[in-house]
Amino acid sequence: MIDKKFPNLSLLEGIHSTPSRRYLSEELIDDEIIWNIIDAAIRGPSGGNKQDWGWIVIKDKNTKNQIAKLYLESWNKSYGNRRDSILNNLDNDALGPRNFLSAEHLANHISDAPVWIVPILRYISKSKSPITGSSIYGAIQNLMLAARAYGIGSTLTALHTAYEEDVKKILNIPDDAMTMALIPLGYPIKGKWSQPKRKPVESVTYWELWNTKKNRI
Repeated sequence: MIDKKFPNLSLLEGIHSTPSRRYLSEELIDDEIIWNIIDAAIRGPSGGNKQDWGWIVIKDKNTKNQIAKLYLESWNKSYGNRRDSILNNLDNDALGPRNFLSAEHLANHISDAPVWIVPILRYISKSKSPITGSSIYGAIQNLMLAARAYGIGSTLTALHTAYEEDVKKILNIPDDAMTMALIPLGYPIKGKWSQPKRKPVESVTYWELWNTKKNRI
């Protein structure tokens, strides 16, 4: 049985076994687990330790359906209109056929996930800095790793931001704030906990200067 406070999963094991999980069941998630997951999230970095964030937990089906409609519209504009090309590897999209199908499933079923977490940052809506609010993503990764520890799948999405003002209105978010992601949570019904596929670390790591590599022993 999983300990609701601190499940037994090593940090590195969690890091190396937390891929995006997009096929999620509608099985309810205990509120105490949600509290613990967010409690882990807020232990992440915060620029200047300002902690000008908020974390909206969404379980209401009507609210999710309103935003899910916008999410699907954004998906269709960004990826759905290129479905055949991506599935047939015609446009060399990094998503690839397999990930496309899982992301497509999520776009059509995101409202089925029993819980959504929407991280919010205050006082940044007029910022021009490209790194404004970037430190919250460490906290978001904490959230996803904590979910993994409880056997709960998640994925980091942001397609809803194409309709940011609409979403802010639905969620009663202050004008000075922005949504930084939408993270659906649910117990997985397909796929497995596996190491996310990435380029070899040797190909993206430089020592002392850009493009200066060394062999890994």
